[in-house]
Order: sequence, then C-alpha cells, then structure tokens
Amino acid sequence: MDTSNHNLTTLFEQLGLDGTRSGIYHFVKEHRIPDDMTIDEASFWTDAQRSFLRDSLDTDGDWSEIVDQLDAMLRK
Repeated sequence: MDTSNHNLTTLFEQLGLDGTRSGIYHFVKEHRIPDDMTIDEASFWTDAQRSFLRDSLDTDGDWSEIVDQLDAMLRK
C-alpha cells in the first residue's frame, strides 16, 4: 500500500523533474497545454512521463488529484 504524500514536489520527482519550488515554477512558466489537448498529449513529455500521467488519470489513482492540479496550472 502506497502511503506517501502526493503533492507537486513528489509528482515532479516521480516524473524525473526538478521538484523544488523554483523548478516547478520554471517548468510551469515554460510549458503550456492548449484547451483542446489532454495533459498526456503535450509534446514536452517523454514516453514514460506520458504513460504515467495517462495511467494516473485513467485509473483515478492516488496521483490523479495532483495530476489534475498540474493540468490546471499548465493551462493558465
């Protein structure tokens, strides 16, 4: 059973990205997703990242809420 705390920092680390406050800020500032695209369709993800994001949302798993939060941040 996974009892870890899922937040933006741990999501970024799970995706192999810089999970620091500065790293998250710069990633979100540099990447945008159009309204007609799902988060996992964005071209800036690797295949592994895309698969993780898709699986997290498809299964409505532990990560889905924080993936939704990231999705919203990438659309502002």
